[in-house]
Amino acid sequence: MSSRAAKPSFAELYTPKLVTVLREGYGLASFKADALAGLTVAIVALPLSMAIAIASGVGPERGLYTAIVGGFIVSLLGGSRFQIGGPVGAFIVLVAATTVRYGLDGLLLATFLSGLMLMAVGWLRLGTFVKYIPYPVTVGFTAGIAVIILASQLRDLLGLSLTGSEPSELLPKLGALASALPTISLAALSQAGLAILIILACRKWRPQWPAYLIAVAVTATLAWAAHLPVETIGSKFGGIPRSLPAPHLPDLSPARVLEMLPTAVSFTLLGAIESLLSAVVADSMSGRRHRSNCELVAQGAANCASALFGGICVTGTIARTATNVRAGARGPVSGMLHAVFLLAFMLIAAPLASYIPLAALAGVLATVAWNMAEREQVVTLVRASRADALVLLVTFGLVIFRDLSLGILVGFSLGALIFLQRMAQSVEVETGVPLVESDRADGDRPGEAYDGSRGGDPDIALCRISGAFFFGAASAVSAMLDRLDENPRAYVINMADVPMLDSTGAATMEAFARKATQRGADIYIAGARAEVRRALLNHGLRPPHVHYRANMREAIGAAREGREPASETLH
Repeated sequence: MSSRAAKPSFAELYTPKLVTVLREGYGLASFKADALAGLTVAIVALPLSMAIAIASGVGPERGLYTAIVGGFIVSLLGGSRFQIGGPVGAFIVLVAATTVRYGLDGLLLATFLSGLMLMAVGWLRLGTFVKYIPYPVTVGFTAGIAVIILASQLRDLLGLSLTGSEPSELLPKLGALASALPTISLAALSQAGLAILIILACRKWRPQWPAYLIAVAVTATLAWAAHLPVETIGSKFGGIPRSLPAPHLPDLSPARVLEMLPTAVSFTLLGAIESLLSAVVADSMSGRRHRSNCELVAQGAANCASALFGGICVTGTIARTATNVRAGARGPVSGMLHAVFLLAFMLIAAPLASYIPLAALAGVLATVAWNMAEREQVVTLVRASRADALVLLVTFGLVIFRDLSLGILVGFSLGALIFLQRMAQSVEVETGVPLVESDRADGDRPGEAYDGSRGGDPDIALCRISGAFFFGAASAVSAMLDRLDENPRAYVINMADVPMLDSTGAATMEAFARKATQRGADIYIAGARAEVRRALLNHGLRPPHVHYRANMREAIGAAREGREPASETLH
Protein backbone atom coordinates (compact mmCIF):
# COMPACT_ATOMS: atom_id res chain seq x y z
CA MET A 1 0.00 0.00 0.00
CA SER A 2 1.36 3.43 -0.92
CA SER A 3 2.22 5.77 1.92
CA ARG A 4 1.47 8.82 -0.21
CA ALA A 5 -1.66 10.74 0.71
CA ALA A 6 -4.30 10.81 -1.99
CA LYS A 7 -4.56 14.11 -3.80
CA PRO A 8 -7.71 16.05 -2.89
CA SER A 9 -10.40 16.08 -5.53
CA PHE A 10 -11.67 19.19 -7.28
CA ALA A 11 -14.78 19.17 -5.09
CA GLU A 12 -12.70 18.93 -1.92
CA LEU A 13 -10.64 21.93 -3.00
CA TYR A 14 -13.35 24.26 -4.29
CA THR A 15 -16.66 23.35 -2.64
CA PRO A 16 -17.74 26.39 -0.55
CA LYS A 17 -17.99 25.76 3.15
CA LEU A 18 -21.63 26.86 2.98
CA VAL A 19 -22.42 23.77 0.91
CA THR A 20 -20.50 21.59 3.37
CA VAL A 21 -22.38 23.04 6.35
CA LEU A 22 -25.77 22.58 4.68
CA ARG A 23 -24.93 18.97 3.79
CA GLU A 24 -24.03 18.23 7.39
CA GLY A 25 -27.50 19.31 8.48
CA TYR A 26 -28.43 22.89 9.23
CA GLY A 27 -31.32 23.45 11.60
CA LEU A 28 -33.13 26.24 13.36
CA ALA A 29 -30.73 26.21 16.31
CA SER A 30 -27.78 26.79 14.01
CA PHE A 31 -29.62 29.59 12.21
CA LYS A 32 -30.38 31.34 15.51
CA ALA A 33 -26.73 31.09 16.55
CA ASP A 34 -25.59 32.44 13.18
CA ALA A 35 -28.13 35.27 13.30
CA LEU A 36 -26.91 36.41 16.71
CA ALA A 37 -23.26 36.16 15.63
CA GLY A 38 -24.01 38.02 12.38
CA LEU A 39 -25.73 40.84 14.28
CA THR A 40 -22.79 41.10 16.67
CA VAL A 41 -20.29 41.31 13.81
CA ALA A 42 -22.44 43.84 11.94
CA ILE A 43 -22.44 46.13 14.98
CA VAL A 44 -18.65 45.94 15.06
CA ALA A 45 -18.30 46.34 11.29
CA LEU A 46 -20.59 49.37 10.93
CA PRO A 47 -18.27 52.04 12.39
CA LEU A 48 -15.10 50.29 11.24
CA SER A 49 -16.20 50.10 7.61
CA MET A 50 -16.95 53.81 7.48
CA ALA A 51 -13.76 54.74 9.35
CA ILE A 52 -11.54 52.66 7.06
CA ALA A 53 -13.19 54.10 3.96
CA ILE A 54 -12.69 57.68 5.15
CA ALA A 55 -9.06 56.97 6.06
CA SER A 56 -8.63 55.49 2.56
CA GLY A 57 -9.61 58.78 0.96
CA VAL A 58 -13.11 57.80 -0.20
CA GLY A 59 -16.58 58.39 1.20
CA PRO A 60 -17.89 56.40 4.18
CA GLU A 61 -20.62 54.84 2.05
CA ARG A 62 -18.01 52.97 0.01
CA GLY A 63 -16.86 51.15 3.13
CA LEU A 64 -20.44 50.02 3.68
CA TYR A 65 -20.82 48.93 0.04
CA THR A 66 -17.65 46.88 0.47
CA ALA A 67 -18.78 45.20 3.67
CA ILE A 68 -22.28 44.48 2.35
CA VAL A 69 -21.55 43.22 -1.15
CA GLY A 70 -18.07 41.82 -0.60
CA GLY A 71 -18.84 40.40 2.83
CA PHE A 72 -21.88 38.53 1.54
CA ILE A 73 -19.99 36.91 -1.34
CA VAL A 74 -16.99 35.96 0.81
CA SER A 75 -19.28 33.98 3.11
CA LEU A 76 -21.41 32.61 0.25
CA LEU A 77 -18.51 31.21 -1.79
CA GLY A 78 -15.60 31.06 0.67
CA GLY A 79 -13.56 28.15 1.92
CA SER A 80 -13.74 29.16 5.58
CA ARG A 81 -16.70 28.60 7.86
CA PHE A 82 -16.17 31.79 9.83
CA GLN A 83 -14.41 34.28 7.55
CA ILE A 84 -15.86 37.80 7.55
CA GLY A 85 -15.00 39.89 4.50
CA GLY A 86 -14.88 43.64 4.25
CA PRO A 87 -12.55 46.65 4.15
CA VAL A 88 -9.47 46.39 6.38
CA GLY A 89 -6.89 48.78 7.76
CA ALA A 90 -4.04 47.08 5.92
CA PHE A 91 -5.38 48.45 2.63
CA ILE A 92 -5.69 52.05 3.77
CA VAL A 93 -2.32 53.18 2.47
CA LEU A 94 -2.60 51.45 -0.91
CA VAL A 95 -6.18 52.57 -1.48
CA ALA A 96 -5.46 56.16 -0.45
CA ALA A 97 -2.39 56.37 -2.70
CA THR A 98 -4.31 54.86 -5.62
CA THR A 99 -7.19 57.28 -5.16
CA VAL A 100 -4.89 60.29 -5.10
CA ARG A 101 -2.94 59.18 -8.17
CA TYR A 102 -5.60 57.60 -10.37
CA GLY A 103 -8.91 58.80 -8.99
CA LEU A 104 -11.92 56.76 -7.89
CA ASP A 105 -12.32 55.20 -11.34
CA GLY A 106 -8.75 53.92 -11.24
CA LEU A 107 -9.30 52.51 -7.76
CA LEU A 108 -12.43 50.64 -8.85
CA LEU A 109 -10.64 49.23 -11.90
CA ALA A 110 -7.65 48.09 -9.81
CA THR A 111 -10.05 46.42 -7.36
CA PHE A 112 -11.87 44.67 -10.22
CA LEU A 113 -8.62 43.46 -11.81
CA SER A 114 -7.37 42.31 -8.42
CA GLY A 115 -10.52 40.22 -8.09
CA LEU A 116 -9.82 38.52 -11.40
CA MET A 117 -6.22 37.86 -10.33
CA LEU A 118 -7.28 36.42 -6.99
CA MET A 119 -9.65 34.03 -8.74
CA ALA A 120 -6.84 32.99 -11.09
CA VAL A 121 -4.49 32.43 -8.14
CA GLY A 122 -7.12 30.24 -6.52
CA TRP A 123 -7.88 28.24 -9.67
CA LEU A 124 -4.16 27.67 -10.23
CA ARG A 125 -3.94 26.34 -6.65
CA LEU A 126 -1.30 28.86 -5.65
CA GLY A 127 -2.97 29.72 -2.35
CA THR A 128 -0.98 26.98 -0.65
CA PHE A 129 2.24 28.92 -1.19
CA VAL A 130 1.10 31.95 0.83
CA LYS A 131 1.82 29.97 3.99
CA TYR A 132 5.53 30.05 3.13
CA ILE A 133 5.80 33.76 3.94
CA PRO A 134 8.08 33.96 7.01
CA TYR A 135 6.53 35.01 10.30
CA PRO A 136 8.92 37.98 10.79
CA VAL A 137 7.71 39.36 7.45
CA THR A 138 4.05 39.27 8.49
CA VAL A 139 4.81 40.81 11.88
CA GLY A 140 6.99 43.55 10.39
CA PHE A 141 4.41 44.24 7.70
CA THR A 142 1.55 44.43 10.18
CA ALA A 143 3.51 46.70 12.53
CA GLY A 144 4.39 48.99 9.62
CA ILE A 145 0.75 49.20 8.56
CA ALA A 146 -0.20 50.08 12.14
CA VAL A 147 2.25 53.00 12.18
CA ILE A 148 0.94 54.29 8.84
CA ILE A 149 -2.70 54.03 9.95
CA LEU A 150 -1.98 55.91 13.16
CA ALA A 151 -0.11 58.63 11.27
CA SER A 152 -3.00 58.96 8.81
CA GLN A 153 -5.43 59.63 11.66
CA LEU A 154 -3.45 62.32 13.49
CA ARG A 155 -5.02 65.15 11.50
CA ASP A 156 -8.61 64.23 12.42
CA LEU A 157 -7.57 63.03 15.86
CA LEU A 158 -6.22 66.47 16.74
CA GLY A 159 -8.53 68.50 14.52
CA LEU A 160 -5.60 70.14 12.71
CA SER A 161 -6.00 72.60 9.83
CA LEU A 162 -3.39 72.31 7.07
CA THR A 163 -2.64 75.08 4.61
CA GLY A 164 -2.24 72.59 1.75
CA SER A 165 -2.91 68.95 1.03
CA GLU A 166 -1.63 66.36 3.49
CA PRO A 167 1.51 64.58 2.17
CA SER A 168 1.21 60.84 1.67
CA GLU A 169 4.82 59.94 2.65
CA LEU A 170 5.34 59.40 6.37
CA LEU A 171 8.14 61.88 7.15
CA PRO A 172 6.71 64.78 5.11
CA LYS A 173 3.31 64.01 6.64
CA LEU A 174 4.66 64.22 10.18
CA GLY A 175 6.47 67.44 9.31
CA ALA A 176 3.29 69.04 7.94
CA LEU A 177 1.27 67.91 10.96
CA ALA A 178 3.90 69.26 13.35
CA SER A 179 3.76 72.64 11.61
CA ALA A 180 -0.02 72.66 12.03
CA LEU A 181 0.01 71.90 15.77
CA PRO A 182 -0.96 75.50 16.70
CA THR A 183 -4.33 74.86 15.00
CA ILE A 184 -5.19 71.94 17.29
CA SER A 185 -8.90 71.68 18.16
CA LEU A 186 -9.65 70.85 21.78
CA ALA A 187 -13.18 69.79 20.80
CA ALA A 188 -11.89 67.27 18.28
CA LEU A 189 -9.19 66.03 20.66
CA SER A 190 -11.75 65.56 23.42
CA GLN A 191 -14.04 63.59 21.08
CA ALA A 192 -11.20 61.32 19.98
CA GLY A 193 -10.00 60.90 23.57
CA LEU A 194 -13.50 60.07 24.76
CA ALA A 195 -13.92 57.47 22.00
CA ILE A 196 -10.62 55.82 22.93
CA LEU A 197 -11.48 55.81 26.66
CA ILE A 198 -14.87 54.22 25.99
CA ILE A 199 -13.30 51.50 23.84
CA LEU A 200 -10.63 50.73 26.45
CA ALA A 201 -13.17 50.74 29.28
CA CYS A 202 -15.50 48.37 27.44
CA ARG A 203 -12.67 45.99 26.67
CA LYS A 204 -11.60 45.91 30.30
CA TRP A 205 -14.93 45.74 32.11
CA ARG A 206 -17.51 44.78 29.46
CA PRO A 207 -15.65 42.90 26.70
CA GLN A 208 -18.89 41.53 25.25
CA TRP A 209 -20.26 45.01 24.54
CA PRO A 210 -19.85 46.57 21.04
CA ALA A 211 -17.16 49.03 22.07
CA TYR A 212 -16.73 50.72 18.68
CA LEU A 213 -20.43 51.35 18.18
CA ILE A 214 -20.87 52.63 21.73
CA ALA A 215 -17.93 55.00 21.33
CA VAL A 216 -19.26 56.38 18.05
CA ALA A 217 -22.84 56.68 19.35
CA VAL A 218 -21.83 58.48 22.57
CA THR A 219 -19.50 60.94 20.86
CA ALA A 220 -22.02 61.66 18.09
CA THR A 221 -24.76 62.33 20.64
CA LEU A 222 -22.50 64.57 22.68
CA ALA A 223 -21.33 66.52 19.62
CA TRP A 224 -24.94 67.04 18.51
CA ALA A 225 -26.31 67.97 21.92
CA ALA A 226 -23.46 70.35 22.82
CA HIS A 227 -23.13 71.77 19.28
CA LEU A 228 -19.41 71.08 19.36
CA PRO A 229 -17.37 72.66 16.53
CA VAL A 230 -16.11 69.36 15.09
CA GLU A 231 -16.12 68.01 11.57
CA THR A 232 -18.65 65.23 11.01
CA ILE A 233 -19.55 62.81 8.25
CA GLY A 234 -22.43 65.12 7.32
CA SER A 235 -20.33 68.28 7.16
CA LYS A 236 -17.59 66.66 5.08
CA PHE A 237 -19.42 64.07 2.97
CA GLY A 238 -23.05 65.17 3.14
CA GLY A 239 -24.08 61.93 4.86
CA ILE A 240 -24.42 58.48 3.32
CA PRO A 241 -27.02 57.16 0.86
CA ARG A 242 -29.85 54.91 1.97
CA SER A 243 -29.48 52.26 -0.75
CA LEU A 244 -26.93 50.41 -2.81
CA PRO A 245 -25.99 51.92 -6.18
CA ALA A 246 -26.70 50.16 -9.46
CA PRO A 247 -23.80 47.93 -10.58
CA HIS A 248 -21.50 49.51 -13.13
CA LEU A 249 -18.41 48.17 -14.91
CA PRO A 250 -15.22 50.23 -14.57
CA ASP A 251 -13.33 51.49 -17.61
CA LEU A 252 -11.84 48.35 -19.20
CA SER A 253 -10.00 50.01 -22.07
CA PRO A 254 -6.65 48.34 -22.77
CA ALA A 255 -4.64 51.46 -21.98
CA ARG A 256 -6.37 51.96 -18.63
CA VAL A 257 -6.06 48.27 -17.73
CA LEU A 258 -2.31 48.31 -18.42
CA GLU A 259 -1.96 51.46 -16.35
CA MET A 260 -3.68 49.89 -13.33
CA LEU A 261 -2.10 46.42 -13.52
CA PRO A 262 0.83 47.13 -11.10
CA THR A 263 -1.59 48.46 -8.50
CA ALA A 264 -3.88 45.48 -9.02
CA VAL A 265 -0.95 43.13 -8.43
CA SER A 266 -0.24 44.89 -5.12
CA PHE A 267 -3.90 44.57 -4.13
CA THR A 268 -3.81 40.88 -5.06
CA LEU A 269 -0.69 40.10 -3.06
CA LEU A 270 -1.88 41.93 0.03
CA GLY A 271 -5.42 40.59 -0.25
CA ALA A 272 -4.27 36.98 -0.53
CA ILE A 273 -2.00 37.31 2.50
CA GLU A 274 -4.58 39.06 4.67
CA SER A 275 -7.39 36.69 3.73
CA LEU A 276 -5.49 33.49 4.37
CA LEU A 277 -3.97 34.82 7.60
CA SER A 278 -7.48 35.62 8.79
CA ALA A 279 -8.67 32.14 7.80
CA VAL A 280 -5.77 30.60 9.73
CA VAL A 281 -6.75 32.62 12.81
CA ALA A 282 -10.31 31.32 12.48
CA ASP A 283 -8.98 27.76 12.19
CA SER A 284 -6.88 28.12 15.32
CA MET A 285 -9.87 29.45 17.29
CA SER A 286 -12.42 26.92 16.03
CA GLY A 287 -10.37 23.78 15.35
CA ARG A 288 -11.61 23.70 11.75
CA ARG A 289 -9.62 23.77 8.50
CA HIS A 290 -10.23 26.19 5.65
CA ARG A 291 -9.82 25.57 1.91
CA SER A 292 -7.23 28.13 0.90
CA ASN A 293 -7.74 28.06 -2.87
CA CYS A 294 -11.52 28.12 -2.56
CA GLU A 295 -11.14 31.08 -0.21
CA LEU A 296 -9.05 32.98 -2.75
CA VAL A 297 -11.60 32.34 -5.50
CA ALA A 298 -14.30 33.74 -3.21
CA GLN A 299 -12.17 36.76 -2.32
CA GLY A 300 -11.66 37.40 -6.03
CA ALA A 301 -15.37 37.23 -6.78
CA ALA A 302 -16.06 39.53 -3.84
CA ASN A 303 -13.59 42.14 -5.09
CA CYS A 304 -15.09 42.08 -8.58
CA ALA A 305 -18.59 42.51 -7.15
CA SER A 306 -17.46 45.23 -4.74
CA ALA A 307 -15.96 47.21 -7.62
CA LEU A 308 -19.18 46.85 -9.63
CA PHE A 309 -21.13 48.44 -6.76
CA GLY A 310 -18.58 51.19 -6.10
CA GLY A 311 -16.88 49.49 -3.15
CA ILE A 312 -13.17 49.24 -2.37
CA CYS A 313 -10.90 46.25 -1.73
CA VAL A 314 -12.37 43.27 0.11
CA THR A 315 -10.35 40.83 2.16
CA GLY A 316 -10.66 38.66 5.24
CA THR A 317 -10.85 40.73 8.41
CA ILE A 318 -9.07 39.20 11.36
CA ALA A 319 -10.80 41.20 14.13
CA ARG A 320 -14.32 40.71 12.74
CA THR A 321 -13.66 37.05 11.96
CA ALA A 322 -12.45 36.47 15.52
CA THR A 323 -15.56 38.27 16.80
CA ASN A 324 -17.69 35.98 14.65
CA VAL A 325 -16.11 32.86 16.17
CA ARG A 326 -16.39 34.18 19.73
CA ALA A 327 -20.03 35.10 19.15
CA GLY A 328 -20.87 31.44 18.54
CA ALA A 329 -21.23 31.29 14.76
CA ARG A 330 -21.95 27.85 13.31
CA GLY A 331 -21.08 28.49 9.67
CA PRO A 332 -20.97 30.95 6.75
CA VAL A 333 -24.61 31.96 7.20
CA SER A 334 -23.46 34.30 10.00
CA GLY A 335 -21.26 36.20 7.56
CA MET A 336 -24.06 36.46 5.03
CA LEU A 337 -26.43 37.74 7.72
CA HIS A 338 -23.81 40.25 8.88
CA ALA A 339 -23.99 41.77 5.39
CA VAL A 340 -27.80 41.75 5.48
CA PHE A 341 -27.82 43.51 8.86
CA LEU A 342 -25.39 46.13 7.56
CA LEU A 343 -27.69 46.77 4.62
CA ALA A 344 -30.61 47.17 7.02
CA PHE A 345 -28.61 49.63 9.14
CA MET A 346 -27.80 51.67 6.04
CA LEU A 347 -31.42 51.70 4.88
CA ILE A 348 -32.80 52.66 8.26
CA ALA A 349 -30.14 54.63 10.12
CA ALA A 350 -28.27 56.39 7.30
CA PRO A 351 -29.38 59.91 8.40
CA LEU A 352 -27.94 59.34 11.89
CA ALA A 353 -24.48 58.68 10.44
CA SER A 354 -24.24 62.35 9.45
CA TYR A 355 -23.71 63.27 13.11
CA ILE A 356 -20.68 61.02 13.65
CA PRO A 357 -17.55 63.13 14.36
CA LEU A 358 -14.52 62.32 12.23
CA ALA A 359 -12.39 62.68 15.36
CA ALA A 360 -14.31 59.81 16.97
CA LEU A 361 -13.69 57.61 13.92
CA ALA A 362 -10.02 58.59 14.09
CA GLY A 363 -10.01 57.42 17.72
CA VAL A 364 -11.53 54.11 16.64
CA LEU A 365 -8.81 53.61 14.02
CA ALA A 366 -6.12 54.64 16.50
CA THR A 367 -7.14 51.74 18.75
CA VAL A 368 -7.23 49.43 15.72
CA ALA A 369 -3.68 50.49 14.83
CA TRP A 370 -2.51 49.97 18.41
CA ASN A 371 -3.92 46.45 18.44
CA MET A 372 -2.44 45.67 15.00
CA ALA A 373 1.10 46.57 16.06
CA GLU A 374 1.71 43.17 17.74
CA ARG A 375 4.24 44.72 20.11
CA GLU A 376 4.93 41.53 22.07
CA GLN A 377 5.69 39.60 18.89
CA VAL A 378 8.01 42.35 17.68
CA VAL A 379 10.00 42.27 20.91
CA THR A 380 10.12 38.46 20.87
CA LEU A 381 11.44 38.31 17.31
CA VAL A 382 14.01 41.03 17.87
CA ARG A 383 15.36 39.07 20.84
CA ALA A 384 15.08 35.68 19.14
CA SER A 385 17.91 36.01 16.63
CA ARG A 386 19.72 38.57 14.56
CA ALA A 387 18.39 37.04 11.37
CA ASP A 388 14.73 37.29 12.44
CA ALA A 389 15.32 40.80 13.72
CA LEU A 390 16.89 41.79 10.40
CA VAL A 391 13.97 40.44 8.35
CA LEU A 392 11.43 42.12 10.62
CA LEU A 393 13.16 45.52 10.68
CA VAL A 394 13.83 45.57 6.94
CA THR A 395 10.19 44.73 6.21
CA PHE A 396 8.98 47.29 8.74
CA GLY A 397 11.25 50.03 7.39
CA LEU A 398 10.33 49.45 3.75
CA VAL A 399 6.62 49.37 4.54
CA ILE A 400 6.55 52.70 6.35
CA PHE A 401 9.12 54.57 4.24
CA ARG A 402 8.79 53.08 0.74
CA ASP A 403 6.08 50.68 -0.37
CA LEU A 404 3.93 47.89 1.07
CA SER A 405 4.51 45.40 -1.72
CA LEU A 406 8.23 46.14 -1.78
CA GLY A 407 8.38 45.49 1.96
CA ILE A 408 6.72 42.09 1.56
CA LEU A 409 8.83 41.05 -1.44
CA VAL A 410 12.16 42.15 0.04
CA GLY A 411 11.31 40.69 3.44
CA PHE A 412 10.28 37.38 1.87
CA SER A 413 13.44 37.26 -0.28
CA LEU A 414 15.67 38.07 2.68
CA GLY A 415 13.93 35.47 4.82
CA ALA A 416 14.31 32.87 2.06
CA LEU A 417 18.04 33.57 1.74
CA ILE A 418 18.52 33.27 5.50
CA PHE A 419 16.57 30.00 5.48
CA LEU A 420 18.72 28.62 2.68
CA GLN A 421 21.87 29.59 4.57
CA ARG A 422 20.63 27.84 7.69
CA MET A 423 19.68 24.75 5.72
CA ALA A 424 23.07 24.67 4.02
CA GLN A 425 24.84 24.93 7.37
CA SER A 426 22.79 22.04 8.74
CA VAL A 427 24.19 19.57 6.17
CA GLU A 428 26.98 17.45 7.65
CA VAL A 429 29.50 15.08 6.11
CA GLU A 430 31.16 12.64 8.53
CA THR A 431 33.86 10.05 7.91
CA GLY A 432 34.53 6.86 9.85
CA VAL A 433 30.94 7.10 11.10
CA PRO A 434 29.42 4.73 13.67
CA LEU A 435 26.48 2.50 12.88
CA VAL A 436 23.04 3.94 13.47
CA GLU A 437 20.53 1.77 15.33
CA SER A 438 18.76 0.69 12.13
CA ASP A 439 22.04 -0.59 10.69
CA ARG A 440 23.32 -2.35 13.80
CA ALA A 441 23.05 -6.14 13.96
CA ASP A 442 23.35 -8.48 16.93
CA GLY A 443 26.84 -8.28 18.38
CA ASP A 444 27.50 -4.68 17.35
CA ARG A 445 28.37 -2.51 20.29
CA PRO A 446 26.68 0.96 20.58
CA GLY A 447 28.92 3.61 19.12
CA GLU A 448 31.14 1.09 17.35
CA ALA A 449 32.52 2.57 14.13
CA TYR A 450 33.00 0.92 10.78
CA ASP A 451 36.28 2.62 10.00
CA GLY A 452 39.16 1.50 7.84
CA SER A 453 40.81 -0.55 10.57
CA ARG A 454 37.83 -2.78 11.36
CA GLY A 455 37.86 -6.24 9.86
CA GLY A 456 41.32 -5.80 8.40
CA ASP A 457 39.95 -3.90 5.38
CA PRO A 458 41.52 -0.44 5.27
CA ASP A 459 40.63 0.06 1.61
CA ILE A 460 37.00 0.99 2.23
CA ALA A 461 36.34 4.70 2.83
CA LEU A 462 33.22 5.38 4.91
CA CYS A 463 31.14 8.53 4.88
CA ARG A 464 27.75 9.72 6.10
CA ILE A 465 25.84 12.66 4.62
CA SER A 466 22.99 14.06 6.70
CA GLY A 467 20.63 16.94 5.99
CA ALA A 468 18.92 18.37 2.92
CA PHE A 469 21.42 18.01 0.10
CA PHE A 470 20.53 20.91 -2.18
CA PHE A 471 22.30 23.60 -4.18
CA GLY A 472 23.11 25.67 -1.10
CA ALA A 473 25.08 22.81 0.45
CA ALA A 474 26.55 21.28 -2.71
CA SER A 475 29.85 23.14 -2.57
CA ALA A 476 30.53 22.21 1.06
CA VAL A 477 29.62 18.54 0.50
CA SER A 478 31.76 18.38 -2.64
CA ALA A 479 34.77 19.74 -0.71
CA MET A 480 34.29 17.16 2.04
CA LEU A 481 33.97 14.29 -0.43
CA ASP A 482 37.18 15.38 -2.14
CA ARG A 483 39.00 15.08 1.20
CA LEU A 484 38.23 11.38 1.46
CA ASP A 485 41.00 8.82 0.89
CA GLU A 486 41.98 9.05 -2.77
CA ASN A 487 43.01 5.37 -3.17
CA PRO A 488 40.37 3.12 -1.61
CA ARG A 489 38.96 0.09 -3.32
CA ALA A 490 35.41 1.27 -2.55
CA TYR A 491 33.48 4.16 -1.06
CA VAL A 492 30.51 3.44 1.20
CA ILE A 493 28.26 6.49 1.62
CA ASN A 494 25.40 6.44 4.11
CA MET A 495 22.56 8.66 2.80
CA ALA A 496 19.84 7.43 5.12
CA ASP A 497 19.65 10.88 6.77
CA VAL A 498 19.28 12.81 3.51
CA PRO A 499 15.57 13.79 3.32
CA MET A 500 15.82 15.44 -0.09
CA LEU A 501 18.27 15.74 -2.96
CA ASP A 502 17.93 18.33 -5.72
CA SER A 503 19.55 18.26 -9.15
CA THR A 504 22.59 20.21 -7.95
CA GLY A 505 23.20 17.72 -5.17
CA ALA A 506 22.76 14.81 -7.58
CA ALA A 507 25.17 16.45 -10.01
CA THR A 508 27.70 16.80 -7.18
CA MET A 509 27.42 13.09 -6.42
CA GLU A 510 27.75 12.30 -10.13
CA ALA A 511 30.99 14.31 -10.36
CA PHE A 512 32.36 12.48 -7.32
CA ALA A 513 31.36 9.10 -8.78
CA ARG A 514 33.06 9.94 -12.06
CA LYS A 515 36.33 10.74 -10.28
CA ALA A 516 36.07 7.54 -8.22
CA THR A 517 35.46 5.48 -11.35
CA GLN A 518 38.52 6.96 -12.99
CA ARG A 519 40.55 5.75 -10.00
CA GLY A 520 39.01 2.26 -10.27
CA ALA A 521 36.88 2.54 -7.11
CA ASP A 522 33.25 1.50 -6.75
CA ILE A 523 30.63 3.45 -4.78
CA TYR A 524 28.08 1.86 -2.48
CA ILE A 525 25.17 4.07 -1.38
CA ALA A 526 23.35 2.89 1.73
CA GLY A 527 19.87 3.72 3.01
CA ALA A 528 18.90 6.23 0.31
CA ARG A 529 15.21 7.02 0.21
CA ALA A 530 13.26 6.20 -2.94
CA GLU A 531 13.10 9.79 -4.17
CA VAL A 532 16.79 10.35 -3.42
CA ARG A 533 17.76 7.14 -5.22
CA ARG A 534 15.58 8.15 -8.17
CA ALA A 535 17.39 11.49 -8.48
CA LEU A 536 20.79 9.75 -8.37
CA LEU A 537 19.76 7.22 -10.98
CA ASN A 538 18.47 9.97 -13.26
CA HIS A 539 21.91 11.61 -13.09
CA GLY A 540 23.66 8.44 -14.19
CA LEU A 541 24.74 6.90 -10.86
CA ARG A 542 24.12 3.29 -11.91
CA PRO A 543 25.93 -0.06 -11.89
CA PRO A 544 28.49 -1.36 -12.61
CA HIS A 545 30.31 1.28 -10.53
CA VAL A 546 27.52 2.64 -8.29
CA HIS A 547 25.45 0.24 -6.18
CA TYR A 548 22.58 0.68 -3.72
CA ARG A 549 21.99 -1.17 -0.46
CA ALA A 550 19.32 -0.94 2.20
CA ASN A 551 21.73 -0.16 5.05
CA MET A 552 25.38 0.24 5.97
CA ARG A 553 25.87 -3.40 7.00
CA GLU A 554 24.82 -4.68 3.59
CA ALA A 555 26.80 -1.99 1.78
CA ILE A 556 30.01 -2.69 3.70
CA GLY A 557 29.56 -6.42 3.24
CA ALA A 558 29.20 -6.00 -0.51
CA ALA A 559 32.20 -3.66 -0.65
CA ARG A 560 34.37 -6.19 1.19
CA GLU A 561 33.36 -8.98 -1.15
CA GLY A 562 34.01 -6.72 -4.12
CA ARG A 563 31.32 -8.39 -6.19
CA GLU A 564 27.63 -7.92 -6.90
CA PRO A 565 24.77 -10.41 -6.98
CA ALA A 566 23.31 -11.53 -10.29
CA SER A 567 20.63 -8.85 -10.24
CA GLU A 568 20.39 -5.47 -8.57
CA THR A 569 17.23 -3.48 -8.02
CA LEU A 570 17.50 0.04 -9.37
CA HIS A 571 13.99 1.37 -8.85
